[in-house]
Amino acid sequence: MTYSPEENLTEDNASVNDPAPEAVVETPTAEAPTPEAATPETSATEEAPATLDDLDLSELEEPAAEGTYGPKVADLLREIEGLKGQLDDRTGQHMRLTADFENFRRRTAKEREELELRIRCDTIRELLSVIDNFERARSFIKPQTDGELNLHKSYQGIYRQLVDSLKRLGVVKMRPEGQEFDPNLHEAVMREPSNEHPEGTVLEQLQDGYLLGDRVLRHAMVKVAAPGEPVVASEDNDQAASES
Repeated sequence: MTYSPEENLTEDNASVNDPAPEAVVETPTAEAPTPEAATPETSATEEAPATLDDLDLSELEEPAAEGTYGPKVADLLREIEGLKGQLDDRTGQHMRLTADFENFRRRTAKEREELELRIRCDTIRELLSVIDNFERARSFIKPQTDGELNLHKSYQGIYRQLVDSLKRLGVVKMRPEGQEFDPNLHEAVMREPSNEHPEGTVLEQLQDGYLLGDRVLRHAMVKVAAPGEPVVASEDNDQAASES
């Protein structure tokens, strides 16, 4: 193969004008992941359907026959109904026990109050006779000397202290004079005819009665008015006197 001088000249000029090509350094590049190297999460995300319409229901297993689950469901329903019945029974028992306990608590509290009041009344009744003796002594004893007067004042001081203690406990002495006779409070031991007071009026208290709140510690022994003798008219008296 022959070259003409013009072609050689042209090639020389091109070699002079064009610089020498630089050496290309190849850098290692990361290899693209193979389909086998993909992670399970990535594959699962890529394979998951976007909507429910994308599900392939044809791959699902056919439902079991009705005879397979029917008895089990029925047994479970019967068990649930039984448990509901037991729950209702236990709830009713709990409510009844709660009501019974509340009634028992109230009843025992009332019985305790009644017992305390009864014991207090019995104790005070035993002291009433002591008060009666003090009052009898005050009415019968008439001190004559200074010594007797000092003795009288000493035991009367004890009497007043006892009376004040009973008042602090709530004991009240009855004042039935002039009131209508009440068998719940009074005990009639005498009847006296009277034209000045209506029948059944308390004329005198022979023994003091006492109250503790609304409970009678001791009935008052009283004298009650009875119907008086009929009064003769004055004209009849004058006529009888003239005839005589």
